[in-house]
Amino acid sequence: MHVPAPLQCRQARVVRLLSQVHTSLPSVAVVGGTGEQGRGLALRWSAAGYDVTIGSRASARARAEVEKLNRLHSNISLSSDDNKGAARGADIIVLTVPFKFQLSTVEDIATCLDGKILVDVTVPLVPPKVARVQLPEAGSAVVNVQRILGENVRVVSAFQNVSAHHLNDLDHKIKCDVLVCGDDVEARQETIKLVAAAGLRGIHGGPLVNSVAAEALTSVLIGINRRYKIPGAGIIITGLSDGSEIE
Repeated sequence: MHVPAPLQCRQARVVRLLSQVHTSLPSVAVVGGTGEQGRGLALRWSAAGYDVTIGSRASARARAEVEKLNRLHSNISLSSDDNKGAARGADIIVLTVPFKFQLSTVEDIATCLDGKILVDVTVPLVPPKVARVQLPEAGSAVVNVQRILGENVRVVSAFQNVSAHHLNDLDHKIKCDVLVCGDDVEARQETIKLVAAAGLRGIHGGPLVNSVAAEALTSVLIGINRRYKIPGAGIIITGLSDGSEIE
């Protein structure tokens, strides 16, 4: 069948544009991605077309998790590695480990972070009283990471107040805003794109020091979940038509 030259040109242009859209997406490493929250974020970003690698302290554990997820979801194509390998190969690194492993994990991957964006999801929960705010002596768990890594790593705080239960249900439309804090506005904006790709609305929350509010709020939300017997209380910022434009 003969295809007219103008149509061939249009088809070729569409293919090029689609290719550019796909290749323009940054690669993402979810460090500690075998946990519930990391897994949920990885699934949603992969479904949105991102190249996502799940990292774990043990590469075999990451590989087993990825093989299972790729089998369960036809629209998912995840990769696996240990935490350091995942961080080394990615443009944006997302830290999703429990608070007690935060600093040791950061120290492990620090040499792989230079010049990159690190999105830290850490909440300073101290079991068994996780419904009680227990901030570290430094004030903010995420600010402490920025101090350790220095200015060559752009640390952003996000996703502290999103239900991991909801993240893992790809058919669930999550009604929750995400406060995004960081000293670098461009890094915040890149993180807000990831928030949107996960099906949520990102709100510029100001400098990284403001992360302390989101970190503390998680314990409040856990308490609300328990009191009202719900799986995932969240927050919505009112009065905004498009929170992604607020700086």
